[in-house]
Amino acid sequence: MARMGNTPVPVAEEVTVDVASDNTVTVEGPNGQLALDVDPDLTIEVDDDELVLHRASDARATRERHGLYRSLLTNVMVGVTEGYRKELEVRGIGYRVSVDSDGVLELALGFSHPIFFAPPEEITFSVRSERNENPVIVVEGVDKELVGQVAAKVRSLRPPEPYKGKGVRYVGEDVERKAGKTAAR
Repeated sequence: MARMGNTPVPVAEEVTVDVASDNTVTVEGPNGQLALDVDPDLTIEVDDDELVLHRASDARATRERHGLYRSLLTNVMVGVTEGYRKELEVRGIGYRVSVDSDGVLELALGFSHPIFFAPPEEITFSVRSERNENPVIVVEGVDKELVGQVAAKVRSLRPPEPYKGKGVRYVGEDVERKAGKTAAR
């Protein structure tokens, strides 16, 4: 059984960590600031260059949350220093993507109307489109959970279909293709 909760979380030099009395950890770095409410059964010890989580008891639920909150703290540290990004590829004839000056994503995905997707405050969109290649939407932000949620929401606007492979998919995602009814003859 892994003991991830016992592993210390490294703190980069440019990051400041503040632990409040109600177990709220506020982390501020070059990319922004994030706060995490840690379970009250866990205590946080701040050393010079690392955070260590300790649990009060060995109850099963406390042990489970010990590793969970250690991973969440690691995600917060990576978010404020490096940030997170997801890339989505748009495949299909006539499918177009652009970002206006306000950061709103405009998608033409084969519907009778364009779709406008306004990002949350912490998320930024950018589009890479090169000649003879499918356009790629880049979703970037500090919060790992929010980046993944926004990318999933954009993908859900037109998920890849199995017959021609058209739609919005993650870069590197493998969509299993089906033969169709002409192959049955």
